[in-house]
Order: sequence, then structure tokens, then C-alpha cells
Amino acid sequence: MNDVSLDPVDRKILAVLQTDAALSHAALAEKVGTSSASCWRRVRALEEAGVLLAAVRLVDPEKVGRSVNVMCQLRMRSHAPDDRQAFESFLQTKPEVMEAHSMSGEWDYLLRIVVADVAGYERFLMRELLNHPNVATAASHFALSQVKYSTVLPI
Repeated sequence: MNDVSLDPVDRKILAVLQTDAALSHAALAEKVGTSSASCWRRVRALEEAGVLLAAVRLVDPEKVGRSVNVMCQLRMRSHAPDDRQAFESFLQTKPEVMEAHSMSGEWDYLLRIVVADVAGYERFLMRELLNHPNVATAASHFALSQVKYSTVLPI
């Protein structure tokens, strides 16, 4: 991984866009202290360098009936590259899986799964995850409340 060289204005742009990606280039330029044209060029350069990814709007899970957040640890039957790739491809097709991390230590994967209710999680766990031929076992941990959630990286 190569770090991209960021000057103070680039860092300001990244900090501001992480809190409000809907700003116009003129409003963004004003907030970071540069011209609109310079700001536009910098944003384009950050996009082309892969520093800035997709601009999205965050959805409140409770308002759309997806308030159950489960952290699921998985242990695999096989660690062969083809088996891992097959499982990771399988995860990409499951919209309930919001995050999937390959882990060191006792468990192979940590998943964050969002569903409507406990019964929905049970169906997903039993019919999807545990039904995958390479999953050996799973441990589920239900979030009681969200104490902190951020999409803002420290820049």
C-alpha cells in the first residue's frame, strides 16, 4: 500500500467531505480556503488516486426496519485459497452482511450483519451462513445499543 502525499489543503478537503459530501465545490473551497477551480482539481486528483471513494448517503437502520446488529465470528473448515475465495465471494452476495473482516487469532472472520429481527438473523444464520460448505462454526453477539458509530477517518 502506497500512501498518497497529502498537503494541508488536501487533508482539510478530506476532513470536510467526510462530514458533508453534498457540498458544492464552491462551498467546499470556501471551507478549506482555496479557489473553487483549485478545489475541483484537488478533489478530482484525490478521486483518481483512490483516496476518495464513492459519495453516499447514510440511512438510519431503525427507520428502514433493520435495527438488529449482530457481530458474528466464523471459523472455517478449510483455509485453502480456493475455499477462502469461494466464501468471500459468497459474502459479497449477501446484503445482510454489512462488513466482513478476515481475522487473526481464534476466529477466521468477523461479520457485521444487519437484519430486521432475531428471527431474521436465525434464518440467515441457519439457511445461509451455516449452510455454506466451508463454515465450521459461528458465534453470534447481539449489539444492545450503538455507543459510537463513525464513518470519519482521522486525517
